[in-house]
Amino acid sequence: MPAKLIETVQRFSDVTNQWVLVIGDLMLDRYLIGDVQRISPEAPVPVVLLKQTNERAGGAANVAANLAGLGIKTRTSGIVGKDTQGQTLLSLLKEMGIETAGVFESEYRPTVAKTRIMSSHQQIVRLDQESSAPLNASEKKQLQAHVSQQLQAKPAIVILSDYAKGVLSDEACKIIIKECHHLKIPVIADPKGRDYSKYLGVTALTPNKKETAEACGIDQNDNEALLLAANQLRKTLHLEFLAVTRGEEGISLLDNHGDSDATHHIPATAKQVFDVSGAGDTVIATLAAGLINGLRPFDALQLANTAAGIVVGKIGTVPISQQELIEELVAKSANEQVNKIVNLNQLMNNIEAWRKQKQKIVFTNGCFDLLHAGHVTYLEAAKKKGDKLVLGLNTDRSVSAIKGPTRPVIHEADRARVLAALEAVDAVILFDEDTPLNLINTIKPHVIVKGSDYTQAQVLGGVEVKSWGGEIALIDVVPGRSTSGILEKIAG
Repeated sequence: MPAKLIETVQRFSDVTNQWVLVIGDLMLDRYLIGDVQRISPEAPVPVVLLKQTNERAGGAANVAANLAGLGIKTRTSGIVGKDTQGQTLLSLLKEMGIETAGVFESEYRPTVAKTRIMSSHQQIVRLDQESSAPLNASEKKQLQAHVSQQLQAKPAIVILSDYAKGVLSDEACKIIIKECHHLKIPVIADPKGRDYSKYLGVTALTPNKKETAEACGIDQNDNEALLLAANQLRKTLHLEFLAVTRGEEGISLLDNHGDSDATHHIPATAKQVFDVSGAGDTVIATLAAGLINGLRPFDALQLANTAAGIVVGKIGTVPISQQELIEELVAKSANEQVNKIVNLNQLMNNIEAWRKQKQKIVFTNGCFDLLHAGHVTYLEAAKKKGDKLVLGLNTDRSVSAIKGPTRPVIHEADRARVLAALEAVDAVILFDEDTPLNLINTIKPHVIVKGSDYTQAQVLGGVEVKSWGGEIALIDVVPGRSTSGILEKIAG
């Protein structure tokens, strides 16, 4: 999967005919950073010697910043005040190439701004500037006009970034969702509050664990009850899927697979967490980027999970970039390839996890000496017979016993490493016995795959796999492709 995700991210900036509209509470995040060396004589408070000032896009503006950083064409719609902070925020967005025609300046409220005073990566105090008053009639009218104008331009997807600062009221959400339905535009929302009825009919929601617990009235420490309640919430709101971001526990995707509900867990990837500010913005932005580029929700959330793991390693609200996401995916791909080569204990742990996820396990085996196109085509076809492909690989000793003393040409460790690099292969395990029968009986796969040069009666382990309700699949071999043929050609 990492190879597919890497290819997808590389295409982000090449897409010229699709763009994303972010609607929500635009904010300015300001960071005043300095050193504390003494306590004030005027009051028992630290004195900060200011060294650096940073101004960044926050709230819905940070969602837009993440999309722009990924190379996605982005527009925003929301409200800023007629003040210095509003001008600063609009300038930041324009510098990132984000279209701000959907943003209007209000005379009745200030730009939402959060100023953090920091020392040694620690916040000392935060100053918030905002109005808690609901939008007045004039503001509602202007917001609706600006949003409608953007929607008529047909974005590929709409993101509702709700920070409960007044832009996404119940009324506004219902109007936006209704218009998006009419225009056949998918909508994903990062929700706030306890009552999610205003999001009825969106394509998906991405609440965090605490928000999900509050909306469902469930203890956030009871994971099983929380996910059951979240799935019921998904049904009530008629969502295609709901993704619960769970911090160090990763992301849980709740959707409907065929006739049954399904829950998929994606483990967290962060190496070191410095600041979780803005991680939810990164998740929903990367999810949207993946969806408009053809990824399924699960794959798009894997991408979003990786992106979030990067930004939480930074101080403050910092958006993801296309290049750093690609670099992380490349590194992750290399690690995953090595981790595919397993011993029996590791394999059984994997299989236990796959069975819990109701994954269909496919098994095949062979020498795979001098990997060629016939091998790759065969393994790709084998993977299509299920969800996870386990490859039993003959050790050098067993290859020699089967093929003769001049084989194998390639050492077992090298053969295993090359096979692990194939996207179709999920696990490689070496076996030293003359046959893989003991391995098959231990694994109990759902499907055994062999080449069509075998008959079903000749497939070792076929009787056993049928005894536990499994099946045998025979795959056509690619004519004219064989290791023996390659060796003969080399020998001349």
